[in-house]
Amino acid sequence: MHGKRLLSLGLITALLIAGTAGPALAVSEQSRNRQSQDLQQRLDRLTRIDGLPGAIVHVTDQRGRTVTVTSGTAELGTGRRMVGPDARFRIASVSKPFIAVTVLKLGIDLDKPVERYLPGVLRGTGEGAAIDGRDITVRQLLLQTSGLPEFADIVDWSKGPQDYLKLALSRKPTGEPGERWSYSNTNYLVAGMIVEKVTGRDYQAVTREQIFDSLGMKDTYWPEPGELGIRGPHAHTYGVHPLTPDAGVIDVTELPGHEFGPSGGLISTPADLNRFWRGVFEGRLLPAKTVHTMIAGMVPSGAVGDEYGLGVAREPLSCGGSAWFHDGDLPGVSTVSGTDRKGRQATVYVTGSADTPARRSDLYAVFDAALCLKH
Repeated sequence: MHGKRLLSLGLITALLIAGTAGPALAVSEQSRNRQSQDLQQRLDRLTRIDGLPGAIVHVTDQRGRTVTVTSGTAELGTGRRMVGPDARFRIASVSKPFIAVTVLKLGIDLDKPVERYLPGVLRGTGEGAAIDGRDITVRQLLLQTSGLPEFADIVDWSKGPQDYLKLALSRKPTGEPGERWSYSNTNYLVAGMIVEKVTGRDYQAVTREQIFDSLGMKDTYWPEPGELGIRGPHAHTYGVHPLTPDAGVIDVTELPGHEFGPSGGLISTPADLNRFWRGVFEGRLLPAKTVHTMIAGMVPSGAVGDEYGLGVAREPLSCGGSAWFHDGDLPGVSTVSGTDRKGRQATVYVTGSADTPARRSDLYAVFDAALCLKH
């Protein structure tokens, strides 16, 4: 199915004015159209060549004007157009910047050991005997340099809710604290626990108050325990379900979202995610000094961008400058969402897994083109 490009009322008005304002502005309009067509072609590649069911990219510029491009279908076999920027999806690890921002807003001391906030909690067992919360700082959690091992790949999803931290603490650490970058969902699981310890409230309520309500992110929420579906408008997603891996790629729209926790459980929309990045980097959530802390002292990552800071990654853009972002993957969804320093935000996601080098490259190419789009 051909994708449909949607323009906000503000941008439509601007284009109409440009169309009557003379040759110079008309050239600018033609340039914008060419860039939008390029964005459409890149998005179509994800669905027509890479074989992903649906794809969407939503771009917001410095003035709040938006461009949305879609491709594919919202549900296989129905002919439904891919959903728009206000439809919800599982944002997976793009949840992590929300936890990082919450930690920073609460004024939690980044250089104190985890032990200060969670006494006796981080104590490894078995192969993980070397893990000790007295040696790991909060900063190292957010930077992904704590050495804490991953839990997600050893969870038995057929058993329902489990003690994920206990699983992680039984594994060999990935290195000494601060030694090197190693991506682990356990880091943000523990960061969420610190938020709860400091505030006396669950991390869901704290992020809602500190971020969602502040920015008017009305379509963003954490799933309740046992909640499998996605509320409101959404596309169907397709991947390998953790409960039935032998079934291959199936409809995985229903997943135990609450179980993904602070590391990846959040549900949002492209429009809300762009509001989030704008709010962070325009200083609506954090003072400029604290935003600088997020992106200063970044460490080489090699997996999520070129460098990784406090819940945010960085990589260069083809048009110059850098993207500050996070990506995320769950069964049936892959996404990249972020901003540049000029005030432009972009969110792209696909309703299947970007689990091959070609799909991954094409997903990031859309994100790059979106942030390089000139309104």
